Amino acid sequence: MESHLKDLEEVRAVIQLYIDGSNGDVAKLRQAFHPDARMMGHIGPVDTYIPITDFFAMVERQPGMAGPNYKACVRTIDLAGDAGVAVLVETDYMGCDFVDYFSVARIGGRWQITNKTYAHTGGAPPS
Repeated sequence: MESHLKDLEEVRAVIQLYIDGSNGDVAKLRQAFHPDARMMGHIGPVDTYIPITDFFAMVERQPGMAGPNYKACVRTIDLAGDAGVAVLVETDYMGCDFVDYFSVARIGGRWQITNKTYAHTGGAPPS
Protein backbone atom coordinates (compact mmCIF):
# COMPACT_ATOMS: atom_id res chain seq x y z
CA MET A 1 0.00 0.00 0.00
CA GLU A 2 2.81 2.41 0.85
CA SER A 3 4.46 1.93 -2.55
CA HIS A 4 1.11 2.54 -4.31
CA LEU A 5 0.71 5.83 -2.42
CA LYS A 6 4.24 6.80 -3.41
CA ASP A 7 3.42 6.02 -7.06
CA LEU A 8 0.28 8.18 -6.85
CA GLU A 9 2.32 11.07 -5.42
CA GLU A 10 4.95 10.69 -8.16
CA VAL A 11 2.33 10.68 -10.94
CA ARG A 12 0.61 13.72 -9.39
CA ALA A 13 4.01 15.47 -9.41
CA VAL A 14 4.46 14.63 -13.12
CA ILE A 15 1.02 16.09 -13.89
CA GLN A 16 1.96 19.18 -11.86
CA LEU A 17 5.03 19.56 -14.10
CA TYR A 18 2.63 19.64 -17.06
CA ILE A 19 0.43 22.25 -15.34
CA ASP A 20 3.42 24.43 -14.41
CA GLY A 21 5.08 24.00 -17.79
CA SER A 22 2.10 24.46 -20.08
CA ASN A 23 2.13 28.22 -19.57
CA GLY A 24 5.67 28.67 -20.83
CA ASP A 25 8.18 26.52 -18.95
CA VAL A 26 9.17 24.01 -21.62
CA ALA A 27 11.89 22.53 -19.37
CA LYS A 28 9.13 21.28 -17.03
CA LEU A 29 7.18 19.86 -19.97
CA ARG A 30 10.29 17.98 -21.11
CA GLN A 31 10.57 16.49 -17.59
CA ALA A 32 6.92 15.40 -17.63
CA PHE A 33 6.69 13.77 -21.07
CA HIS A 34 8.46 10.81 -22.62
CA PRO A 35 10.32 12.14 -25.69
CA ASP A 36 8.23 9.93 -28.02
CA ALA A 37 4.87 11.01 -26.53
CA ARG A 38 2.05 12.18 -28.79
CA MET A 39 -0.85 14.59 -28.35
CA MET A 40 -4.31 13.97 -29.81
CA GLY A 41 -7.61 15.81 -29.70
CA HIS A 42 -9.47 18.70 -31.24
CA ILE A 43 -10.29 22.34 -30.66
CA GLY A 44 -13.43 23.27 -32.56
CA PRO A 45 -13.15 21.74 -36.04
CA VAL A 46 -9.34 21.37 -35.91
CA ASP A 47 -8.04 17.87 -35.19
CA THR A 48 -4.61 17.50 -33.62
CA TYR A 49 -2.35 14.47 -33.87
CA ILE A 50 1.22 15.60 -33.26
CA PRO A 51 4.45 14.58 -31.57
CA ILE A 52 4.66 16.20 -28.15
CA THR A 53 7.70 18.16 -29.31
CA ASP A 54 5.34 20.18 -31.57
CA PHE A 55 3.39 21.15 -28.44
CA PHE A 56 6.67 22.15 -26.76
CA ALA A 57 7.46 24.39 -29.74
CA MET A 58 4.00 25.99 -29.56
CA VAL A 59 4.40 26.73 -25.85
CA GLU A 60 7.90 28.10 -26.48
CA ARG A 61 6.62 30.43 -29.22
CA GLN A 62 3.71 31.66 -27.10
CA PRO A 63 4.73 31.74 -23.43
CA GLY A 64 1.81 32.66 -21.24
CA MET A 65 -0.74 31.34 -23.73
CA ALA A 66 -2.60 29.55 -20.96
CA GLY A 67 -3.44 32.98 -19.59
CA PRO A 68 -3.72 34.54 -16.14
CA ASN A 69 -7.02 32.82 -15.26
CA TYR A 70 -5.87 29.30 -16.14
CA LYS A 71 -6.72 26.68 -13.52
CA ALA A 72 -6.26 22.93 -13.49
CA CYS A 73 -7.35 20.15 -11.18
CA VAL A 74 -6.37 16.49 -11.18
CA ARG A 75 -9.66 14.62 -11.24
CA THR A 76 -8.37 11.05 -11.01
CA ILE A 77 -5.26 8.92 -11.13
CA ASP A 78 -5.61 5.18 -11.71
CA LEU A 79 -2.48 3.02 -11.63
CA ALA A 80 -1.75 -0.68 -12.03
CA GLY A 81 1.87 -1.75 -11.79
CA ASP A 82 3.93 0.43 -14.12
CA ALA A 83 1.02 1.88 -16.14
CA GLY A 84 -1.84 4.23 -15.55
CA VAL A 85 -4.09 7.09 -16.54
CA ALA A 86 -4.44 10.54 -15.02
CA VAL A 87 -7.37 12.84 -15.81
CA LEU A 88 -6.88 16.61 -15.63
CA VAL A 89 -9.63 19.23 -15.89
CA GLU A 90 -8.45 22.61 -17.21
CA THR A 91 -10.33 25.89 -17.34
CA ASP A 92 -9.47 28.93 -19.40
CA TYR A 93 -6.49 27.52 -21.29
CA MET A 94 -6.34 29.82 -24.33
CA GLY A 95 -9.93 30.80 -23.46
CA CYS A 96 -11.12 27.19 -23.59
CA ASP A 97 -11.87 24.40 -21.16
CA PHE A 98 -10.43 20.92 -21.61
CA VAL A 99 -10.38 17.48 -20.07
CA ASP A 100 -6.99 15.82 -20.61
CA TYR A 101 -6.41 12.08 -20.43
CA PHE A 102 -2.73 11.33 -19.79
CA SER A 103 -1.38 7.82 -20.27
CA VAL A 104 1.51 7.38 -17.87
CA ALA A 105 4.17 4.73 -17.58
CA ARG A 106 7.06 4.04 -15.26
CA ILE A 107 10.06 3.78 -17.57
CA GLY A 108 13.54 3.33 -16.17
CA GLY A 109 12.13 3.80 -12.67
CA ARG A 110 10.58 7.19 -13.46
CA TRP A 111 6.94 8.05 -14.20
CA GLN A 112 6.39 9.88 -17.49
CA ILE A 113 3.46 10.97 -19.62
CA THR A 114 3.45 8.81 -22.76
CA ASN A 115 0.32 10.24 -24.41
CA LYS A 116 -2.04 13.19 -24.02
CA THR A 117 -5.55 12.86 -25.43
CA TYR A 118 -7.78 15.84 -24.80
CA ALA A 119 -11.39 16.92 -25.23
CA HIS A 120 -12.38 20.56 -25.79
CA THR A 121 -15.29 20.99 -23.38
CA GLY A 122 -16.08 24.70 -23.59
CA GLY A 123 -15.07 28.17 -24.63
CA ALA A 124 -14.37 29.64 -28.04
CA PRO A 125 -11.30 28.35 -29.85
CA PRO A 126 -8.66 31.00 -30.52
CA SER A 127 -8.71 32.41 -34.03
